[in-house]
Amino acid sequence: MTETIKEPWGIGVFGAGSVRVEPQLVRVRLGVEVLEPEPGRAFTEAGAAVARLREVLRRHGIPDASVSGSRLKLSSEYDGYGGERTFRGYRCRAAYVVESGALDGLQRLIVEAVEAGAHAIDGVEFDVHDKPALRDEARRRAVAAARRKAEVYAEAAGVRLGTVLHIQDVDSESYEFRQYRGHGGGGGASSGDLVPGMVEVSAGVVLGFSLKQ
Repeated sequence: MTETIKEPWGIGVFGAGSVRVEPQLVRVRLGVEVLEPEPGRAFTEAGAAVARLREVLRRHGIPDASVSGSRLKLSSEYDGYGGERTFRGYRCRAAYVVESGALDGLQRLIVEAVEAGAHAIDGVEFDVHDKPALRDEARRRAVAAARRKAEVYAEAAGVRLGTVLHIQDVDSESYEFRQYRGHGGGGGASSGDLVPGMVEVSAGVVLGFSLKQ
């Protein structure tokens, strides 16, 4: 069966753009966890660990405003299931997100935080301060990539590119964006492979153009 275009109107193309820059700050997700046979002791030990952690953060010059956290949470913990289930104790936990611009001291900060009692390191994320401005630049590159691709198609088809009829943003965190990139939709943008130590900000766009003979 022959494929046909039911409503021919022009050309639609996808373009992706990326900007890569050195990280300016880091967010560390960590947690204080203790397991004790008595609830009061669990609260006491966890509270002491939190106090030690706060002291470590202050020594590293991290203000309280750069630390977001939860209250101490207590839960019962068991091993096994059914009739073989045995009580282990009371687990007390508090989770924190620590933001710092001192990237050179990151390794020492994590080591000292663990030594203070923050044994749960849930993630380390590098970021930049002015991400909206970088996203705008990535969008400009995505539009340029889409236009270049459309010009190649138009030239190959023996027609000229007309005006822009449609602009559709494609969220860089969406499945749709990954689908486009996976089918070679980058149109001259970067391959998407992360460079160690770099922060990548991406954007995608679908442009629709009219065509001229």
